[in-house]
Parts: sequence; C-alpha cells; structure tokens
Amino acid sequence: MSRRSGILEFAVLGLLRESPMHGYELRKRLNTSLGVFRAFSYGTLYPCLKTLVANGWLIEEPGNTTEDALAAPLAGRRAKIVYRLTAEGKEHFEELLSQTGPDAYEDEHFAARFAFFGRTPQDVRMRVLEGRRSRLEERLEKMRASLARTRERLDDYTLELQRHGMESVEREVRWLNELIESERAGRDLKGSASGGSAQQDTTTGEPGDLPRPGDTPRTDSPGDTAT
Repeated sequence: MSRRSGILEFAVLGLLRESPMHGYELRKRLNTSLGVFRAFSYGTLYPCLKTLVANGWLIEEPGNTTEDALAAPLAGRRAKIVYRLTAEGKEHFEELLSQTGPDAYEDEHFAARFAFFGRTPQDVRMRVLEGRRSRLEERLEKMRASLARTRERLDDYTLELQRHGMESVEREVRWLNELIESERAGRDLKGSASGGSAQQDTTTGEPGDLPRPGDTPRTDSPGDTAT
C-alpha cells in the first residue's frame, strides 16, 4: 500500500465512523473538511472504497431515502450506494488511531491524524505531536544549514523565499509547543483558547478543517477543535 492510499483509507474509515455516506458525500467531506484531500478525484476514491469493502471493513447498501428511490428510475440509473463501516472496520480504525510510527509525523499523514484527534487517546496524541515537532525541528536545522552555505550565491528573491519557508516551519513548531503544553496540563483546546493560548483554526465544526500540506498553521486566532 502506498503512503497516499494509506492516508486516504484512514480518512475514509474515520469519516464513516461518524455515519454512513454516499461516495459523493464522502468526496465532499474529504475535499472540504480534510484539506489534504482537496485535489483528488473519484478515480482515486472508488478504488479505495472497493478495497475497504473487499477487506471486510465496509459494506455497500442501497440508498434508502425517498429521494434516492424516486430519482434512480426517473434518471435511468441505479440508486446511490451507501457505505457503512462494519464492526471489523471500526476495530481496524481504532488500531490505526493507536499507531505512532514515523509516517504519522509527515505533512499529509499528520494533517489527517490531527483531524481525528478527538477520537485519539491522549498518550497517542502526545507521541504524534512530539514526533511531529521533532521532525520539524530536524527540517528547520537542515534549512538553516543550507541557507548558511548558499546565502552568498542566492539572489534576493530566492533568499526571501527560503526565509519565508523557515518562518513557516518555526511558526508550526511554536504551535506544536502550545498544543503539547496544553496536553501535558490536561487542558482541551477550547479551554486553552479561552485562556488566550493560540491554536490552529478549525472553525467549521467538521473533523479535520486543516490547511493543506505546506500551509502555515494559524497562530493569531484561536478556533475550535476538530471533533
């Protein structure tokens, strides 16, 4: 399984853990709620769904709403398929939530993992946050070393771009420090926000309202946690 397909399977299972959905609804939630999936197609989603069905983690059911029942014959097409998580699928998702390997710290996978932190045990959240911080600190050190070696050979615009990249990483490290401090103190993000602590903006109320990979976590305006 590729890293990209693994992240998509995790996100699909997480969304279906909340409620059954049509493929169209799933794609919409992935696009609008989980920023990491803003640029993907049905051609990516449906093979993933078929794999999850084959593994016994999902089942397919015919749409059972009145609208579906009436629209399908009139349009000359089949009723929409609803995807529902099985008991095995729920167990598998819980197992994935407990994993804290290196993949959990990478840009795309971290965004998807953070989207479901509301369902993640506190000790696992801490390991993921600390792993992400460590990964970014390593990245920052390499960026600084590279800039020091090449500064004299860079034009002003390239130099400014590199500085911008470093500042973005530094802001995310500060944001992670605040999250880790809140976790250690036993505070949730809403309580932390009311006390003036900055956090990433997740204001839509959907799981995973996160920036796309490469976006800088906002530290100037507190928001609500993903649930």
